[in-house]
Amino acid sequence: MTVQNSQEEVRSEQSASQRIVEGRVVSNKMNKTVVIRVERKVKHPLYGKYVRRFSKMYAHDEENTCRIGDLVLIQQSRPLSKTKRWKLIEIIKREEQQ
Repeated sequence: MTVQNSQEEVRSEQSASQRIVEGRVVSNKMNKTVVIRVERKVKHPLYGKYVRRFSKMYAHDEENTCRIGDLVLIQQSRPLSKTKRWKLIEIIKREEQQ
């Protein structure tokens, strides 16, 4: 049982070192890939005002379940392709279609 407990601790440490971010889906045109727009707020060095900065990240979506506008949670992973470094964990909120 001690070997199994130590393996579980190692797994939890590995997953803790991987970043998890929240973002909005801006494109789902590719097969098993979605483009996520992640927003962060940065304080301007001179004026002190908070400015919004955006990053686009490519994430792996195995079942092609994401739609444009969905709020999702993604986790950093090993490189899956030239640009894909993230995996989809869950869809937090679905965008309502009109």
